Amino acid sequence: MPEIAVTIDRTSPVPLYHQLAEQLTAAIDSGRLKPGDPFENELALAERLELSRPTVRRAIAELVGRGLLVRRRGVGTTVASQVIHRRDELTSLHDDMVRKGQKPLTTVLSLDHGAVDATAAEALGLPPETPLVSLVRLRSVDDVPAALMHNWLPPQFADLTVDDLADASLYAILRSRGAHPVIAHQTIGARRPTARERKLLGLAAGDPLLTMSRKAYSAKGEAVEYGDHCYRFDQYAFDVTVHDR
Repeated sequence: MPEIAVTIDRTSPVPLYHQLAEQLTAAIDSGRLKPGDPFENELALAERLELSRPTVRRAIAELVGRGLLVRRRGVGTTVASQVIHRRDELTSLHDDMVRKGQKPLTTVLSLDHGAVDATAAEALGLPPETPLVSLVRLRSVDDVPAALMHNWLPPQFADLTVDDLADASLYAILRSRGAHPVIAHQTIGARRPTARERKLLGLAAGDPLLTMSRKAYSAKGEAVEYGDHCYRFDQYAFDVTVHDR
């Protein structure tokens, strides 16, 4: 990778690792470090900047946590694709519920192994006519519907069955097949439900929906899942950590 000029102010109250992380972030955001570029060796960076290895290691971990860098076994650390930058934890709704001690129930409403959807195909980086795996699930907890989830997967998952989807989280299934989602880009919003959504989620007239669309990527930067989900406003909340840039 090109050597990025970094200025460390040892008189500043800002921690050294954070100064380094912010300047490297700026280099990535500006395009001086490009997606796929190998990242400077930790030891070499520490010696060049006269910083301790733990300081440099913490700065690198900060960028990995933000989704700006990707660590790959046997390859090293590289700059991540710009489209997959994110800061909050990547989990499935199923995992969130289990972690809270709840017992999720999944009802598979549809499973189509040859769905053609130009928007989903574009999100997955595939030609618009690609036959995708489309699945719609209703997730409930304690007999209360919580979320209606529509997901699209690449064609290599065309052997998925309803039984597979009813018994495990989607991300657990993907991991078991070698497509481990490690990072994602998601958009959170709110809107009025359709009549079908209101019925399935047990909403009253005038109740809003929380919405979230997500594109999940493997460590190789390959899109492995695109989701368009909606949640009952009183059953789910998004908890996001933000950073001062």
